[in-house]
Amino acid sequence: MSDLSKIPVTVITGFLGAGKTTLIRHLMQNPQGKRLAILVNEFGTVGVDGDILKSCADDNCPVENIVELANGCICCTVADDFIPTIEALMALPVRPDHIIIETSGLALPKPLLKAFDWPAIRSKITVDGVIALADAEAVAAGRFAPNVEAVDAQRMADPSLDHETPLSEVFEDQIACADIILMSKADLAGEAGLAAARAVITAESPRPIPILSMAEGIIDPALILGLNARAEDDLAARPSHHDGHDDHEHDDFDTVVIDLPEISDIDALVASIQRLAEEQHILRVKGYVAVTGKPMRLLVQAVGARVRHQFDRPWGASPRQGQLVVIAEHHDIDLAAIRSVLGA
Repeated sequence: MSDLSKIPVTVITGFLGAGKTTLIRHLMQNPQGKRLAILVNEFGTVGVDGDILKSCADDNCPVENIVELANGCICCTVADDFIPTIEALMALPVRPDHIIIETSGLALPKPLLKAFDWPAIRSKITVDGVIALADAEAVAAGRFAPNVEAVDAQRMADPSLDHETPLSEVFEDQIACADIILMSKADLAGEAGLAAARAVITAESPRPIPILSMAEGIIDPALILGLNARAEDDLAARPSHHDGHDDHEHDDFDTVVIDLPEISDIDALVASIQRLAEEQHILRVKGYVAVTGKPMRLLVQAVGARVRHQFDRPWGASPRQGQLVVIAEHHDIDLAAIRSVLGA
């Protein structure tokens, strides 16, 4: 089967809270005449990102074209989840012109690219390109690692410690696998922050890669779709810390789901999440909360101590049950402390 008859797939990767879902919403609203399908791979069992994207469904990307996989990393469940899902998307009554995969913020992209070599799908799809998002403000501040200074000091004190922290490895693997880097939240980073982030990314990249800045997920789709990179055939140019390993583990990270009662004070919730970031080193919080007297759900998205929230849509017939997904490195998860701080 020629490449022209294969469905192109764009893999969108990036660290926690870099803006992957916001970018995909922009692509859905500006599909360039293409019929899209979206595959969302969440880390954890609550599909927040998929729910957000389904609320934006339209004729170019109907709800049935948006699929969530919250069963773990798709590159670890290829036969059980990934291949059947791709085959189902290709078997839709109206075949999509382009498939977009949003990886979890903790995903390593290279093992996913290897999955495209499976005979069941290799002749039918091709990886048009890998787009890595990097939060410019966070990268400039070195927050892709829990404490860069402490790690560096420990490495200097013990020459045998030549491995990176898990967060650094995830960041570096995403950069190394990309065809284009998008520095998100450029408006928050400012010119100095963008310059600092660009320097970090350039230093980590194993080859020259276009680095573009964007805000609010807005970028010309023509710049990132239709790259024809055939990334599945170009693995050697995309080095990974995990090269030579047959699999990879996500045991460095834990995710817990916290059920929350209805709240009356949004500011108090924000302060509690910020406290978790500072005291428990929580990386990411996302989910929905019921607010007293408000018919709409409160969508909460937090990266470290930076918390964003907005009312997104009515609860309708759904139970007014708040749920937050909390992600942290394994050694930082203290369920009792998290519940206590959030008032769960």
